Amino acid sequence: MTVLETPMTVPTTSPVLDRIASVTLSSVTLPLATPISDAKVFTGRQKPMTEVVFLFAEITTVNGFEGIGFGYSKRAGGPAQFAHAKEIADVLIGEDPNDISRLWTKLVWAGASVGRSGASTQAIAAMDIALWDLKAKRAGLPLAKLLGAHRDSVRCYNTSGGFLHETIEQVCDNATATLEAGIGAIKIKVGLPDSKEDVRRVSRLRAHLGDDVPIMVDANQQWDRPTAIRVSRALEEFDLVWIEEPLDAYDAEGHAQLARALDTSIATGEMLTSVAEHAELIRHGAVDVIQPDAPRIGGITQFLKLATLAETHHLTLAPHFAMEIHAHLAAAYPIEPWVEHFDWLTPLFHEHLETAGGRMYLSDRPGLGVTPTDQLRAWTTAKATITA
Repeated sequence: MTVLETPMTVPTTSPVLDRIASVTLSSVTLPLATPISDAKVFTGRQKPMTEVVFLFAEITTVNGFEGIGFGYSKRAGGPAQFAHAKEIADVLIGEDPNDISRLWTKLVWAGASVGRSGASTQAIAAMDIALWDLKAKRAGLPLAKLLGAHRDSVRCYNTSGGFLHETIEQVCDNATATLEAGIGAIKIKVGLPDSKEDVRRVSRLRAHLGDDVPIMVDANQQWDRPTAIRVSRALEEFDLVWIEEPLDAYDAEGHAQLARALDTSIATGEMLTSVAEHAELIRHGAVDVIQPDAPRIGGITQFLKLATLAETHHLTLAPHFAMEIHAHLAAAYPIEPWVEHFDWLTPLFHEHLETAGGRMYLSDRPGLGVTPTDQLRAWTTAKATITA
């Protein structure tokens, strides 16, 4: 028998390099200084937002490595995410934390009866993100570097100063402060019952900022198809970077019709909770700027799958919220992305991302580069630690 003919035993599993020892889950309620209103409040569909509920997952291993991840909910869903994560986290104990894709699938099957989108995948996301943070820390690399970064900074824009509960004069003042803080673009909310007021506010902001500052608008899904085309055409004269969520998030055909009718890019995706839902938008040609949210679609494992799909369709990436996570993921995307700057999470972490010249700069700290503050611990309303 020759060497080439010698039978070979192919291993069915990879060698175990480490094992997960514990998973600690925390539900954290972050109060907002001012009740927040977007178009959903003015159409009567939601109440002003007064808090954000976070699900934190902290994973430790037998060899002493640690990872932290988080997801969140606005207005509803926080207790459900915590409860589901608590139900399924035990399947991670004793597993190799390096096998992230396999562990994502294992978590999905542990809670298969509640589906693969919504609160279930949002619960999984916190643990998945913690595993990626742990993996990058083990390598001694920032997460962006672990993923193969294309850049060490990303374009950034601000939303938190452009909500509808503020007068346009306040929005303009906020925009000035935003630019002075090194953030490069401004997003303003639209979708008021009186669309003429939307146009007036955007016109006022454009006049205040001049022609060179990028502006985006966000209707938060509150227009129907006729209103969307009418108001969007009226807004196009202000040279917008994109028009965001003009229609219901699941109206792929409506978004596609709008994209064909306008010169301005259409952005959407933040409310979707699976890769499959995003893929439907892409299949319809309904989006120019894709806005996935890693905590909503199941974590970094799923985000990377969607990013690959988006790249093949030459889409601009502009992840929603959670800049502490998304700055890393956007830095690894080949096409120049945008990242949304929100200062709401500032009290939760000791470290903060720097902004200058319209860009957000990643740190050289391993992993996500964040550690929780005592304030985060003080705002914890429920906690569970799962061990063997």
